[in-house]
Amino acid sequence: MDASALEGIRVVSEFPDVFLDSLPAGVELLEVKKQIDELLEKRFIRKSTSPWASPVLLTDKKDGSLRMCVDYRGLNAVTVKNKYLLPRIEDLFDQLKGACIFSKINLHSGYHRLRIRPSDIPKTAFISCYGLYEYTVMSFGLTNTPAFFMYMMNSVFMEYLDKFVVVFIDDILVYSKTEAEREEHLRLMLQKLREHKLYAKFSKCDFWMKEVQFFGHVISNGGIAIDHNKVAEVQNWEVPEDVKAIRSFFGLAGYYRRFVEGFSKTAKPMTTLLEKNAKFKWTLECQEAFEELIKRLTTVPVLTFSDMHKPFSVYCDASRLGLGCVLMQKGKVTAYASRQLRDHEKNYPTHDLELAAVVHTELNMRKRRWLELIKDYDLEIHYHPGKANVVADALSRKSQIT
Repeated sequence: MDASALEGIRVVSEFPDVFLDSLPAGVELLEVKKQIDELLEKRFIRKSTSPWASPVLLTDKKDGSLRMCVDYRGLNAVTVKNKYLLPRIEDLFDQLKGACIFSKINLHSGYHRLRIRPSDIPKTAFISCYGLYEYTVMSFGLTNTPAFFMYMMNSVFMEYLDKFVVVFIDDILVYSKTEAEREEHLRLMLQKLREHKLYAKFSKCDFWMKEVQFFGHVISNGGIAIDHNKVAEVQNWEVPEDVKAIRSFFGLAGYYRRFVEGFSKTAKPMTTLLEKNAKFKWTLECQEAFEELIKRLTTVPVLTFSDMHKPFSVYCDASRLGLGCVLMQKGKVTAYASRQLRDHEKNYPTHDLELAAVVHTELNMRKRRWLELIKDYDLEIHYHPGKANVVADALSRKSQIT
């Protein structure tokens, strides 16, 4: 019987914890009991009589231990979303130009420092074979937790942001350009934690490093590289056997697309399988694209940090197969970008695809929109023939190269 049908059966619907899809191992049951007891002792949860009841599950942590999580998908589906935007990781990196000393702080149970409005506490109820409980503090899995916590952290560190502190939810990166600054910067940041009763987990912190791992990247004075652990994960990735597996692969690979020349066109045989009503058929072309992406992701360059106070050079090119772009500064690459042409764009004349030609032709409505888009930037447009614009030209024609 479908598990969703359980909700429609009287009496039975009151005992979802009895009808498990798979029986937890004894060790897992003991771990759930242990973590529930710890949460009760800290008064992060309490016994509940709520009509809500989300299931619990265990996930693996990096250190090999288990974390008890609550599957709040049902609650999240009916929750009004917090509109506070999380920053793009790439934007945070733009602040690090010139930094050479880094300290990384990871907060200890940061979410649990936030109390839940009393009227909303029953909604957080979760059920296990040990009973029904509800959170009195913010929990992992609630859809608005990251946004609200990000808002709080930005408020706490507002005077230091864009100066020597980067914050992403419960991770803090302190960056300094000189030996003289590093102690002062770290002291100021730790004082803020003390003032607001926020606590760090020492075992997950690094201090005064020349190179530090931060959200899947390795940060150093030399620039940004992909985390070595992620490279190994990509190298060992199994060939996708269905659409879900392709999406999972792109979930990791797409995160690093700014490091890869011609990512979108290289991936085209695989992305075609994600189109609506597409029949899954893993062809030789798909296999070659998969292997090429893995090769490129495991041999990516170190990207230089952007200096927002100095001019950029953007090399663009277009072909009938796609658009290519390279963002450079002082002759060094800060990011690659490329994408396939949309169906309607394939009908554009060549001079409309070439961005440099926009100033030489009569402006129609489409070109006027483009000029409106770029007019706020202080820029000069120059024409580079294909033989001189080799990188962007290669990006735009990548799927022609074998």
